[in-house]
Amino acid sequence: MSRLSVPSLESATGATAEIYGQIKKAIGSVPNTFAAIGAHGPAALKAVLAADAVLASGSLSKRDQETIKLVISGVAGCDYCVAAHSLLGKLAGLKPEELKNIRDGKPTGDVKRDALVRFVRKLAATSGTVSDADFAAIKDAGYSDAQLVDISLAFATTVFTNVFNNINDTDIDFPAVA
Repeated sequence: MSRLSVPSLESATGATAEIYGQIKKAIGSVPNTFAAIGAHGPAALKAVLAADAVLASGSLSKRDQETIKLVISGVAGCDYCVAAHSLLGKLAGLKPEELKNIRDGKPTGDVKRDALVRFVRKLAATSGTVSDADFAAIKDAGYSDAQLVDISLAFATTVFTNVFNNINDTDIDFPAVA
């Protein structure tokens, strides 16, 4: 059971009700993590959604975005986000075996995706400090300077939701991942 109290979505007022309405319109429901963040920090939820909008119009494919978010969520031990990004990765076109390999830190068979996974894991392991060799490897894999900005943004927003869900122990409302 989640640690933070979350009033019913129907009882939300003001900025919280407004943002819940936007989420419902966009995806049909309000995931538990968004409900909890919005109940106690609507401005924080708006910031996360704004960052996701920037990423959606940015330089990374949806598959790359979900790869990044899945890697970070796994490293952070956020079961909620692992479940969410496994489903969203599948919806973005990642195959079940690719998703499993990304979660397990194994090669996916896609050289560019594997370079991204290694780079993001390195970022997570070193608090964002990378060597010249790490930088050269991600550039050699074909990632542009603009994509490195978007990788950083995806990383940062995912760390926020991971930390929040680990603090809250948010009830998972996505299909469980074995």
